[in-house]
Amino acid sequence: MAASETGERYSGAAIALHWLTAVLIVANIVLGLSMVPLPITPKKLQWYIVHKWIGITVFLLTCARLGWRWVRPPPSPVAMAQWQRQAAAAAHISLYVLLLLIPISGWLYSSATGVQVVYLGLVPLPDLVPASKPLAAALKATHVSLNFGLFALVCVHAATTLKHHFVDRDLVLTRMLP
Repeated sequence: MAASETGERYSGAAIALHWLTAVLIVANIVLGLSMVPLPITPKKLQWYIVHKWIGITVFLLTCARLGWRWVRPPPSPVAMAQWQRQAAAAAHISLYVLLLLIPISGWLYSSATGVQVVYLGLVPLPDLVPASKPLAAALKATHVSLNFGLFALVCVHAATTLKHHFVDRDLVLTRMLP
């Protein structure tokens, strides 16, 4: 039987990791867009620090999610057309890749600006590249572009999930709700 018929759900850990990651991504996108236009002040610098902490946390949560998927694979796919299953698989892979690359690109950008990342104010992370203004400019553009890509993909992910729920009336959404 298909998951849409059995009501098979994601595990509690998978659901918690998914929604925690989603909340942190939204918070970090809002924080990122809000802090950039601010003048240089202690408040802006603190927001950058928090932005970095959230990014590293998303990276760590993504690693945990991938590890959990390896230990406990997701439920069987809901019945849908083959092209939809393939598109969903490609979108999920793209989401995971972006959730790993974006924090790394931010860390690289921070290193290139000469500002070390200190996770939660406790764990200094090594600079990945030497300080360089031209490299920093390229890494900033990369970081911003990847984030716009993530934003677009998250919008598509949410829209297709809502389409499954309200149009197809299947369990794609409900099996990921707490």
